[in-house]
Amino acid sequence: MTAGVINVLKPPGMTSHDVVSFIRRTYGIKRVGHAGTLDPAATGVLPVFFGQATRMIEYVSDCDKSYRVELTFGYATDTGDDTGRIMESAKPPAIDVTLVQSVLQSFTGEIEQVPPMYSAIKIGGKKLYELARSGATVERKPRKVTISAINLLKTNTNSILFDVNCSKGTYIRSLCIDIGQKIGCPAVMSFLVRTRVGQFLLQDARTLEEIGLQAETACQPVDSALQHLPAIELTVEQVQAFRHGQKIICQKNAAGPIRIYDQNHCLIGIGKQSETAMLIPLKVFPAGN
Repeated sequence: MTAGVINVLKPPGMTSHDVVSFIRRTYGIKRVGHAGTLDPAATGVLPVFFGQATRMIEYVSDCDKSYRVELTFGYATDTGDDTGRIMESAKPPAIDVTLVQSVLQSFTGEIEQVPPMYSAIKIGGKKLYELARSGATVERKPRKVTISAINLLKTNTNSILFDVNCSKGTYIRSLCIDIGQKIGCPAVMSFLVRTRVGQFLLQDARTLEEIGLQAETACQPVDSALQHLPAIELTVEQVQAFRHGQKIICQKNAAGPIRIYDQNHCLIGIGKQSETAMLIPLKVFPAGN
């Protein structure tokens, strides 16, 4: 087994890098990567790629994601979640369901977020969380993200549970902080489950124990991660030209990346269509992969 994709159910308490290390040991392969980091305290879907499949990570990292979020009112921390140092506290408000629903819906569409200090974004060559751990705070520019849906599921005495569908680059901790500010009370993200990354779903994810016991069946074909992309099948002559990096005539009329298959329906690479309707190779898999 030289290439594949695994829908991992990351447990809380592990970093995404810990999961990558586990996959390396389990499959005996060094070339392993993941699509979309999850905080150590968070759990849920973590697509992991190994071998030639790592070249496809960029096409999954850009996909929308879904989360189930618990937000707790009454205090704020330096990390934005309940693992950080408390910076502010206040008496939690009585939960007004109508107000909460209205505030949540106000975040749908394109919004601007300030990335939290405890994030992996680099400024001046250093990751923000590295600067934060050294006691430094730097100005972060707002970034545009898109919330396509946000739905309240449950309210408790001092917390709410909601689902959110969002674009890549969305920080749920920042979203929780902003929700608290609109309601008028400091808030933190107290629990997070990622339920979807593109077409990878929580109900299909495998635990580390399941992967350890059934390594072969836990692995999916490389193109299972690319079903959101259009596809085209080439002739024998076209496949040969594509493998040699040559442009070929394309009748697909598709924008963005395209899955390229041979006549045996084996994925041979990724291409894109030029303005002159030519298929341009972007990534080519070696024969036999």
